[in-house]
Amino acid sequence: MGKRGSLDGGSSADDVEAPLLLGAGDGERPAAWVRALLAHGYPAVASGPAACAAVCALVDLGGAHRGARNMLAVLAWVFLWWVTGAVPLAVASMAPLFLFPLFGVAGADAVAKAYMDDVISLVLGSFILALAIEHYQIHRRLALNITSLFCGDPVRPPLLLLGITGTTFFLSMWIHNTACTVMMMPVATGILQRLPRGGDGAEETGCQEEEVRRFSKAVVLGVVYASAIGGMATLTGTGVNIILVGMWSTYYPEQEPITFSSWMSFGLPMALIIFFTLWVTLCLMYCTKNTGKALSAYLDRSHLRRELTLLGPMAFAEKMVLAVFGGLIVLWMTRTLTDDIPGWGALFHNNVGDGTVTIMMATLLFIIPSGKNNGERLMDWNKCRKLQWDIILLLGAGFAVADGFSSSGLTDILSDGLRFLKDAPTMVIVPVACIVSAVITEFTSDDATTTLVLPLFAELAKSINVHPALLMISGAVGAQLSYLLPTGSPSNVVGFSSGHITIKDLVVTGMPLKIVGIASLTILLPSLGPHIFGIDSRS
Repeated sequence: MGKRGSLDGGSSADDVEAPLLLGAGDGERPAAWVRALLAHGYPAVASGPAACAAVCALVDLGGAHRGARNMLAVLAWVFLWWVTGAVPLAVASMAPLFLFPLFGVAGADAVAKAYMDDVISLVLGSFILALAIEHYQIHRRLALNITSLFCGDPVRPPLLLLGITGTTFFLSMWIHNTACTVMMMPVATGILQRLPRGGDGAEETGCQEEEVRRFSKAVVLGVVYASAIGGMATLTGTGVNIILVGMWSTYYPEQEPITFSSWMSFGLPMALIIFFTLWVTLCLMYCTKNTGKALSAYLDRSHLRRELTLLGPMAFAEKMVLAVFGGLIVLWMTRTLTDDIPGWGALFHNNVGDGTVTIMMATLLFIIPSGKNNGERLMDWNKCRKLQWDIILLLGAGFAVADGFSSSGLTDILSDGLRFLKDAPTMVIVPVACIVSAVITEFTSDDATTTLVLPLFAELAKSINVHPALLMISGAVGAQLSYLLPTGSPSNVVGFSSGHITIKDLVVTGMPLKIVGIASLTILLPSLGPHIFGIDSRS
């Protein structure tokens, strides 16, 4: 009967698809075609090529910059596919593999190499470690400890968010923000696993589950952003600050060096301002007066402590996974230290990277016995079937875009466009430099953006007679404000891979943080800079 209903004009999915394949009656054909196109999402699919064609037709950067124009066109195509979800994320992320060669942005081999480098190895190894933590329920133990400490009785969502994000912020000050996200995300998802994700259709239950769903977004976004913000406070929190120190000493050896204490004197106040903005934003956007009531059914302090007791002591396998993870964090932190005290990477002529040790430590999981069954090891490849290769392809696309900026000459055009800063006041130079870097960083990693823009700003400072710290520090901070897209940083990738947030969530929540970050830099750098870095308005 169901089949007959469909043939007679019922509302099955087959009817929507049929006009594309078999046609329809003359009277209903236009409407059926429109419904079919909308149902298949073809307007979103067409938006990418249409934007690409529009840029090629309307943007004129001069005959010498045809490659830069083509790069803009390709970027518009890929960006719209990412945002609209017109095609699967992995497919949209692979688009540069054919668009770059076709538009002359880069050769096939060059763009393909961007999809596997040390940072991607870092993410891949981190994903394997996260799967091991999840498999042995280690995140559940950590989640129970943090939740029972901060949830309150009754549950107070703002306090719980402050506990989770504050813990993440503090840890990220001392370890790399990517490592912090990888460590804290299983804790966050362990808390969220106690909360329901499906509905039974009841109106009251549906309202509660909507509150739970919104709070779940807040937890994941809080971990992602708190790890990025905490990393800004110290030199060890992120690779961007380390790159800044290295380039500063290379380009301006006669200037006072940027030390750990001097940077923290500047970075910590700015990080605290952005962190407070994060907490307020999460509370206002994702918590209501009914959120605590909705969470109380699943989060009770006495029950949480009882569950923690029932877990018993840690098993051998759990201890080994934590030992591997702890060893990895130590290796991350000590690979490079200072110019006077080289890290262990110097033993290998600095040929190793963070991805090198991440893959090495992840490999140990496939060697160390679990202690449960004879011959069983901590991990096997069947446990890695949940690896999210689409996220890895997304990160590779970001690196391809970064290379395209440089190879197409788009970077040179941006540099020429900034020469108007020659006679501009400090309150204009700082936000403009920060915004330029903050826009580029959304499409590639923080480190790649820093490596791209800091040489540009160093040379620009000389040509327009501006103190170099104004441009270089602004560029480095802007590179860390990658809050809007998954491609912005590995931390964003880790959060996006949790399945709790979308690109829209990143954009809506990250935009206030980005604005406050630029505003706080604009105020703090001219006011604190002369005392900390010896900055004058003109060099």
